[in-house]
Amino acid sequence: MTALAWLGAVTALRLAVAALVPLAPDEAYYWVWSRSLQGGYLDHPPMVAWFIRAGTLLAGENAFGIRLVGPIAIAAVSLLLARAGDALFPDRRPGVLAAVLFNATLLVGVGGILVTPDLPLLVFWTASLWALARLHATQDGRWWLAFGVLAGLALFSKYTAVLLGAGVVLWLLASRDAWRWWRSPWLWLGGALAGLVFSPVVAWNAAHGWASFAKQGGRAGADEAGFTLRYLGELLAGQAGLATPLVFILCLAGTAAATRAAWRGDARAGLLAALVLPGAGLFLWQATGSRVQGNWPGILYPAACLAAAAFRPARLARWPRPAVALGGVLALLVYIQAAFAPLPLGRRQDPTLARLGGWPDLAAAVEAERRAQGAAFVAAEEYGLAAELALHLPPGIPVVALNPRWALFNLPRPVPGVTGLLVQSERRDSAPDWPGAEPIRRAEGPLIRARGGIEAERYRSFRIETTMELPPTAVLPRP
Repeated sequence: MTALAWLGAVTALRLAVAALVPLAPDEAYYWVWSRSLQGGYLDHPPMVAWFIRAGTLLAGENAFGIRLVGPIAIAAVSLLLARAGDALFPDRRPGVLAAVLFNATLLVGVGGILVTPDLPLLVFWTASLWALARLHATQDGRWWLAFGVLAGLALFSKYTAVLLGAGVVLWLLASRDAWRWWRSPWLWLGGALAGLVFSPVVAWNAAHGWASFAKQGGRAGADEAGFTLRYLGELLAGQAGLATPLVFILCLAGTAAATRAAWRGDARAGLLAALVLPGAGLFLWQATGSRVQGNWPGILYPAACLAAAAFRPARLARWPRPAVALGGVLALLVYIQAAFAPLPLGRRQDPTLARLGGWPDLAAAVEAERRAQGAAFVAAEEYGLAAELALHLPPGIPVVALNPRWALFNLPRPVPGVTGLLVQSERRDSAPDWPGAEPIRRAEGPLIRARGGIEAERYRSFRIETTMELPPTAVLPRP
């Protein structure tokens, strides 16, 4: 099978899984974004909403439509990664192997299906690497314009893309062959284009009290008082799992070899090292004081996989084939468990149950409770729960979300004087924020979200009424 045929088959499989697997709460929440397109949101820049909107316009407001663009975009940038590798190293032609290793990671194999801000970030980060490879291979400064647009789109996806700019600046400073670009107007025009692409996010923040910048900027610090090694092991183990162990080792070895080559003056190796080391250093530093989410370092793997393909040591020459096989098997096991749950695992052992399992059945149980209580609408305080109910409840039933974040959306508020049903997870040990909420004593026990008879989560219910004095609320869109 040729590499192109393999990529087509893998993409078709991912699209099938995208249709079969229920949406996670965060994915449902980003679907709400796609129905209220803005220049920014409290949590992230808006590109993920545009990905979802494009998919739902083509395939409908369902799991397949919401996720449609992701696997296709990953396939496209896999081709660009292969082209980037061959452009940088025409003597070695490592591009195909780099793209295969990239797709063998769970970060791509699973993360390329789930539609979160990390997905468009990874897509445009990888495309930016391709533009830089073409720049270095051709020495044509006009490629800075392409890089500027793509880097701006990466920043329009997630703020972590600032590490892309940091890596490029490091390369321009550390590589003698790249110094000439400081005198080129194309470099500065590319930077201006990146700022122009990102400017809607700045404008939205300026109009909303810099809410998103303040929230994400606050994550840069440490949660613990002083230095701790508590999270370092968690970070490294998590990366070994998400990259898959053999690919992770290949990436470490390749990056180390590329760094040594860069020290000896290889500008191509320097580019790869500069796109890995600043981010790796930042995440390792942050792990000395707070938890680093496993998906955050995903942006490091396009360059790391290219380094693994171009610079892997001779003693690891036979590793790529078993690394790709292991990655494929692990991804397939995750797909099967998420779609069909053949293993009867609890929520602590099975993250697919905890995040994906039982949402349609929960919505059916909530609808039955709503009818029994004579409620006109359903409400929730957790944004993910509210979004899942908005996707799965029968048409025409209003879903109201209660959370300060909704004040930043262009969504309608509920009409006063209407009785509704509030659903709250039993994980929350506090009373509802909805004023005057009255607990409902259900003889049959709490509402339960389950998959295949295995419980994922329990929920309590409350009788509520809309008033003029409600905290920030919004009536969510419905499919």
